[in-house]
Amino acid sequence: MKRKHYLVHFFLILFVAITLGPFIWMILTSFKTFEDSIRLPITIIPREWYAGAYPNVWGRFPFMSFYFNTFAVLIITVVLQVFISSLAAYAFARLEFPFKNALFIAALALLMVPGQIFLIPHFQIMVNLGLTNTLTALWLPRIFGVFGTFLLRQFFMSLPKSLDEAARIDGCNFFQVYWLILMPLMKPALLSLAIITGLNSWRELLWPLIINTSPDRMTLSAGLAMLIGEHTTVWPHVMAASTLAVWPMIIIFFIFQRQFIEGIAITGTKG
Repeated sequence: MKRKHYLVHFFLILFVAITLGPFIWMILTSFKTFEDSIRLPITIIPREWYAGAYPNVWGRFPFMSFYFNTFAVLIITVVLQVFISSLAAYAFARLEFPFKNALFIAALALLMVPGQIFLIPHFQIMVNLGLTNTLTALWLPRIFGVFGTFLLRQFFMSLPKSLDEAARIDGCNFFQVYWLILMPLMKPALLSLAIITGLNSWRELLWPLIINTSPDRMTLSAGLAMLIGEHTTVWPHVMAASTLAVWPMIIIFFIFQRQFIEGIAITGTKG
């Protein structure tokens, strides 16, 4: 039993090292000089500790605008996607209407379609609406998610329908049943969807690069892409900017990790 115990701990430590390795490498490289970052053979620990990359990238790029744009898009996307997906999930789980199952299967089929296919139609819609180089263009195509609908539907189906029937007897309409009775019981699933949506919004790169070209309308991910040079890339600057960009999400995740795991566990086993 002791040997098995040690083996489990060995693999857990190995997986933790694999997970944390890139983050440690990023932080250590941000404290290297440019010559040290491109020196061969590669060194993990900086030979000369240099913190000048941080004030350099902070002064050259509008990081406060990047933070504001990213948080604004994240908050709007999370609020609208959670609300709209929960409405759709409630309809698929609790209401009866023609072709309900067929529509739900068709919606799930969209999960198998690569998201890049929708870039051109989304871009054309934003151009026709005159929304290019605006924050609205960053969150408008993301206010509904099929995955979120599926996730919340599974949780809705785990709740007893007697709650709906009792509320209907007391005079509640469908929306009141959804908002006053069921939604307070959905907190773990809603928080899980909010965290997943927020992470996806924070790290999204391709769409912000396509729809916005003005630096004061860019998010952090798009702003970091500006550091990649055509001929030369100053890697300590890239790693310093990446460190500045990633720490808010790490803090948020560690604060809500218990709720996130609880929500995923519940929604993954119910239905």
